[in-house]
Amino acid sequence: MSIGVFAKLTAAPGKRDELIEALGTHFPNVEGEEGTVIYALHSDNDDADVVWFYELYTDQDAFAAHSGSPGMKELGGKLAGLVGGRPELHVVTPVKAKGLPL
Repeated sequence: MSIGVFAKLTAAPGKRDELIEALGTHFPNVEGEEGTVIYALHSDNDDADVVWFYELYTDQDAFAAHSGSPGMKELGGKLAGLVGGRPELHVVTPVKAKGLPL
């Protein structure tokens, strides 16, 4: 069963562009994750300090592998001073979609 994640990250004031740049360094790691289907970073149109991820994994094991990967641990260190708090994660189960493998 596919697992989706909506993740909201709030940048420290004035640090959104730096946050996006730091998050972008993680994409090569994600390219090698077989169970990561979608990993998309978005800027919020209404809040200049907020970025969102939409993530889709083939199953719970793929999500766990991503979450515990060495690349995620490395990314955590890069985010110090760029985020204004803990990420807000919402784990969901896709039930219907156009263009997504469910």
